[in-house]
This record gives sequence, C-alpha cells and structure tokens, in this order.
Amino acid sequence: MAGFKLKREDTVQVLAGRDRGKRGKILEILTAKNRARVQGVNIVKRHMRPRQGVAQAGIVEKEAPIHISNLALVCPKCGRPTRVGHRFLADGTKVRVCKKCGEQV
Repeated sequence: MAGFKLKREDTVQVLAGRDRGKRGKILEILTAKNRARVQGVNIVKRHMRPRQGVAQAGIVEKEAPIHISNLALVCPKCGRPTRVGHRFLADGTKVRVCKKCGEQV
C-alpha cells in the first residue's frame, strides 16, 4: 500500500485534465487505485435505476475519482498549490510542511 501525502478534508488543486485549476476538498481516498474523490471535480452523470433505499432515481451527477498524481495540496498559509514535505517537531511527532513557505500544514 502506498503512503499518500494527501489526506481526507485537505484542499487540493487539480494539475491536469479537463478540470485543471479547480480546487476542492478530498472526500475520500481510494488507496488500492491511487485515486481520490474531490468535491466538485470530475463530475460525471450516472443513470440510476429506481430502487428501494436509493435516494434519487434518474440522471445523477456525482464526483468520479481522479488520479492522485494530478492533485496538489493547497497550503492553508500561502494559498498556493505545493508539494508536501515532512519534518519532525521537538517532541518527536512527524508533521507535513509546505515546500513553498515552510509552514506546517
């Protein structure tokens, strides 16, 4: 299993594809496929059959997974898409840091 530098609820920016430049929060990460579902990005239409327990039938728009390599974390401090580095604090905990401004993410 790959260790990802992105986590749920992170704000990310799309680097490639038809939604390039869009930003959104990560809804879920699919580790087996190296993909993530991002809010408001890679919207597809699915034809849903009416069934017991299904909230809505008909044509439903939802987010499809996008490859993790096409996403960059948006730093909460500087607001720019950045790579993620790691640093150990004085108490020994490992934290993620922004490669552009050096601040803790």
